Amino acid sequence: MKFTTDEQFILASASPRRKELFEKLGIPFEIMTSDVIETTVSASTMVDYVRKVALLKTRDVAKKVVGKTLIGADTIVVFEDTLLHKPKTRQEAVTHLQKLSNNRHQVMTGVAIIQADGTETTFVEVTEVYFKNLSQNLIEAYVETGDPFDKAGGYGIQTDGVLFVDRIEGDYNNVVGLPLASLFEKLVALNLIKI
Repeated sequence: MKFTTDEQFILASASPRRKELFEKLGIPFEIMTSDVIETTVSASTMVDYVRKVALLKTRDVAKKVVGKTLIGADTIVVFEDTLLHKPKTRQEAVTHLQKLSNNRHQVMTGVAIIQADGTETTFVEVTEVYFKNLSQNLIEAYVETGDPFDKAGGYGIQTDGVLFVDRIEGDYNNVVGLPLASLFEKLVALNLIKI
């Protein structure tokens, strides 16, 4: 499909996975990244937290540009109402995967859109992910690949982490890092892109 736009878009994200997903819309965009520290955000719920982090990142980039539409996002993995961030150590990666094994968790992506006139729109997409029962050997073999360390929850569904997934309920692309269908819907509703 071909979409048209009069907007100049900036994707406020360093994630190669988000870049790849956003490219599917076939509209021109550039990338600028944020320097904010996410730990400064406090919130009463995980949904509120991920929305605030996405907005914080996007506002940070918005300070540096004029007349463009910015899109920023943040993805978190939540298990039993606890945030499982990107693991910093091998043991932390193993622990994350042991918790997720044979269990259900949520992947939440907060998305913020800041239009050229300063109008802000945010939404949060939640996908339920069910993991198979993972053997200790499988967990350790995966951690040895180094794949968990730049991924929320310690796994990537688009890499070898797909082997852990029993099923998902919701948007697969959300688990990758950008709920493209919902974002597309918002951009059309805001008249930022046209079909």
